[in-house]
Amino acid sequence: MTAIACLRLLIDDHAFPALRAQEAADAYLKARWTAPRRYGAVAPLAFVLADSRAAQLDPVEMQALAAELEASLFPGRKSGQVCLMTFEGNESAVLKFASLSQAELAGLVAGEGYGGPAGRVQVITAEAIRAVPSTREEALAAKAAAGAPPAPITPPPVAPAAAAAPETAAVQVETRAPQAPAPAPVARANPAPPPPSPPSKTGWWGLYDLPTEAFVGSMIGLRADLTETPPEADSALLTRDLSCLNDAQTALKTAPFGDFYVPFGFWNLTTPHAQDAYKTRLSRYPLDLQPRLGASVYGTPREASLGLVSQIRAFLKGSFAFLDLNVVDPTFPVHNLPPELIDSVTLTLTGEDERERLNKILKFVERQGVYRGKGVAQCVAGVSSANELDACRQGGVARVQGTAITGFLDKPVAQAEGAPLAQARDAA
Repeated sequence: MTAIACLRLLIDDHAFPALRAQEAADAYLKARWTAPRRYGAVAPLAFVLADSRAAQLDPVEMQALAAELEASLFPGRKSGQVCLMTFEGNESAVLKFASLSQAELAGLVAGEGYGGPAGRVQVITAEAIRAVPSTREEALAAKAAAGAPPAPITPPPVAPAAAAAPETAAVQVETRAPQAPAPAPVARANPAPPPPSPPSKTGWWGLYDLPTEAFVGSMIGLRADLTETPPEADSALLTRDLSCLNDAQTALKTAPFGDFYVPFGFWNLTTPHAQDAYKTRLSRYPLDLQPRLGASVYGTPREASLGLVSQIRAFLKGSFAFLDLNVVDPTFPVHNLPPELIDSVTLTLTGEDERERLNKILKFVERQGVYRGKGVAQCVAGVSSANELDACRQGGVARVQGTAITGFLDKPVAQAEGAPLAQARDAA
């Protein structure tokens, strides 16, 4: 029997960066939770653990993790800064537990249970290991067994007597203080509208095909990338990828047009625990959409080995018809890869100097003959000006995306017709 559990981290210091705690836990598990045991980050501060050699996880081992995390994250501070929670149950229950908010987890720690499937829940700190009820029904039963007093019952208001005795009525009239006249009703202002919903963490870039001058699909991305530098840690990148996979799946249900590309980190695609996390998401994708789906692998190193790229292709081909390697080096040696292993290479433009960005496009398209010989399409992302768009068009680039093509969209592109923003501005 295989023990499957979800490990959640609760940080008692709200000002503490959760990303650092996630990275520390990931490093610990990578070093200690070794094969044949498996683990994967499925959400911020949430890991799914599996051990094929055990029926249950060893809470003492998890306590060692709590103590080590506390010592590394909060050196010299009082104990109790880190609390781990383990939930053991079937796969669907484990994933439900992985999605709980920190507030819901705090309710579990307090013995209130949660509104989900039952399981085995333990609260683990460096000092103690404590089992708590998993469901609200279990929590109520535990309180009853412990002799907790029932919740107070508020009696209903007593209705006034139909007719008071004359003497009593007289006394009441004589002793009652005179009442001020009721104030005139005040007109109420219109209630304030509810606050707007926060924007989604993800959005879409339109994919524009230059040979046909038409949109052909969309690429999902992170809204945070518009204002912040993307993280570098693999665990943080995995969390971002999983968010994109979730939101892309939702959008596919109502977006019938074009191809859809989703991002994957190169190194996460070669790591077993990250592959398991990806598989959980991809198992929900309907097979009939596979011909429209593409995987864009970012963080591809310049000297990406044939073996690793072949491994990535084999891992993704069941769910994605197209494999795109996203690079930042315009001289990426595509000649080292055999034909039909990849479908496209996308050069992502970086930096703010337009002259340097144009020079990268020039270096990229200078290798057009090699790309055509391999049957690999050349694409450019991050196109931000009319000059860059013209350079791509003149150089024979197949597809482009970026702020010169579309803004960051809330929904995927819905039709082929339309012109890039730069072209539309010129026409105006």
